[in-house]
Amino acid sequence: MTLDENSLIDWNVFTRARAELGAGFVRILGYFREDGVKSVAAIETAMRARNAAAMVIPAHTLKGEARQFGAEPLGEIAERIESIARDCVENRDTPDEALSDIVALRPLFEKTLAMLERESNPLVERRPAFGRRTI
Repeated sequence: MTLDENSLIDWNVFTRARAELGAGFVRILGYFREDGVKSVAAIETAMRARNAAAMVIPAHTLKGEARQFGAEPLGEIAERIESIARDCVENRDTPDEALSDIVALRPLFEKTLAMLERESNPLVERRPAFGRRTI
């Protein structure tokens, strides 16, 4: 999966979430970080164990939380993993089909999280100050 940085976040959804969550935004983003790290690790562990059932909940959690912040590509990959895992549980099969998505999951999560945190940092200058020339 090759995505440029500009397509990782739907900034309209991000801005709307930030406005709706208000003062709790940074705290909720922190939960996303914690839950996301745990979910990615749980999915990877489940894949190593070839345990589709153990992938369903962490993939579902990651999907919902990613989409809350406008991280649609991350939400899509988590949804594919969840869907494959559910089908495997139903068919009593191994989740081998999800391997390529799972391999792509951690780097995508880390890149997406870095972008969300960078944009949420109140110390980051977002536009040039009056009278300064941009380079």
